[in-house]
Amino acid sequence: MKVKTILVSQPEPKVENSPYFEIQNKLKVKVDFRPFIHVEGVSAKDVRAQKIDLNNYTAIILTSKNSVDHFFRVAEEMRYKVPETLKYFCQSEAIAFYLQKYVVYRKRKIYVGQKDFAELSPLIKKYKDEKFLLPASDQLNDDIPQVLNTLKVDWTPGTFYKTMMSDLSDLKDVYYDVLAFFSPTGIKSLFKNFPDFQQNNTRIAVFGSTTQKEALDHGLRVDIMAPAPGTPSMTMALEKYINEVNKAK
Repeated sequence: MKVKTILVSQPEPKVENSPYFEIQNKLKVKVDFRPFIHVEGVSAKDVRAQKIDLNNYTAIILTSKNSVDHFFRVAEEMRYKVPETLKYFCQSEAIAFYLQKYVVYRKRKIYVGQKDFAELSPLIKKYKDEKFLLPASDQLNDDIPQVLNTLKVDWTPGTFYKTMMSDLSDLKDVYYDVLAFFSPTGIKSLFKNFPDFQQNNTRIAVFGSTTQKEALDHGLRVDIMAPAPGTPSMTMALEKYINEVNKAK
């Protein structure tokens, strides 16, 4: 069956040159965006209840833009003046670039990984005598603690924000040819909102093996998978699939 409509379970991109808009224009399909999950900040009081005192740390590990936002939000709520000597270990260039929203680059010690968390480990190992704080969500990827424990560094995880399932009740009678998911929580949100969801002819696109597993565990058929050989991104995987099915006779 041909693909005419896609629902991406993320916020709409704010950049005009997003690959999703290119897919929409080039392949003549309708692409809608709707976050299936959202983030809510944890209060400074609840962070303190985790026995976290920001004064005790000399380095911060940042794994997402959310971790950047909520670290500085909690710091402000705690009236903690972030010292210029604090070191920042950012999982990717995008996160490091986003950090400029809060700090002046030239005055800070910022260390940047490639993309995957494991690629940040040589930099962390180089500064293994630091006291690291990992401000993260309540749903921390298993690989991060594994990497940090293997490095045998002094680190503390902190729940600074929580991943919540969004209310999707207004989508009850809306049908899409493709639903695109990026996290296991997105799949859980689908079934929390629609416990009787039947896939039928809906194609499911997933990003990452953990999202794929969650989809399969819920009895879904995964039709589009990323990253995959030749299609490292969701948009590339969608474009390849749409080209194949829409041109088929």
